[in-house]
Order: sequence, then structure tokens, then C-alpha cells
Amino acid sequence: MRRAPALFHNASLLSLGAASISGRAADPKQQLTVSGLETYWAIARSAGETRYLAPVVRFELRAIGKSTLRTVQASAVFRRQGEGQEWGSAFQQLIVPRKPLPPGKSLPVLLTSDTHYFTDGPPEGIFGHEQFKDARAEVFLRVGSSIWVKFGEAAIERRIGSRSVPEELR
Repeated sequence: MRRAPALFHNASLLSLGAASISGRAADPKQQLTVSGLETYWAIARSAGETRYLAPVVRFELRAIGKSTLRTVQASAVFRRQGEGQEWGSAFQQLIVPRKPLPPGKSLPVLLTSDTHYFTDGPPEGIFGHEQFKDARAEVFLRVGSSIWVKFGEAAIERRIGSRSVPEELR
């Protein structure tokens, strides 16, 4: 005698069927916009006299669709000039179901690479070091279970700190 599948299995199949009937995940470009893309180097941490500088990409994320967004993720890939492979990356869960983003609302996003340069001298001196290579950042976003979509790319400026932070505070 055959047993019926467990209830949770049937519920899972029903939810999969409902997802396929409702269509694919929303296109992130129809739901989000990125503005004010800024890049710079940040002093990630210090250990004694050693300072660690990491590339940063910062932007404003705005919900432009008609529905409230419940999950949005951002990632950045950092590559050094002249090198094709990934040098560093960053990932952030921006929006979660318990704190959704309504249409028309925005939020600031800051993605700092997990790789860095280090120096024992003044941080600005790193830009003149013989082993220093400029870097670029590519920014990707996804809404819910959508695919990752590229929203921007920019060279990391040879500057420590954001333009919005006064020079004396950097």
C-alpha cells in the first residue's frame, strides 16, 4: 500500500506552483534606481602604526516601483587596474521583510571591500607607493529572488574619505 506524501511536501509543491504561475521575479531595474555614486578609500582599521585602506563605493538607493520592497541585496566587486580577476568584494542585505522599503523612499548604501592596502606612513602616501594599483568597483543589486543586475561601475578615486565629510575630519 502506498502512503500519501507528507503534508509539508504538498505545501511546498503548491508554493512552487504558485510562484511559477505568478511569473518570474521582478526586474531590479524596474524596482530600483541608484544615484550619487561616489567612490573613495577609507581607513578600515589601524593596528599600532599600521593603517589599512579599503576601497569604498557609496550611493543612494531609491524604490521606483509601485510595490513595497521586502528584500533587496547589494554587492560590489572590486578589481585592480590591469587585473581581470576579482580583488575584493562587499555584500549587504539592505532591506528585510520586517523593515520594507515603500515606493518613492530611499536609503544610503555603503559597501566597503573586504581587501585592502596597508601602510605604516601617512595614509595618503599609499597612492604613491610602487605597488599601489588603482581599483574599480562594479555595483550589483537584486530584489527578492531576482538575478543580480549591474547598476553601475566607477573608478575608485584617489581620495581618503567621502566628499561629504569635511577635510579636517578625515
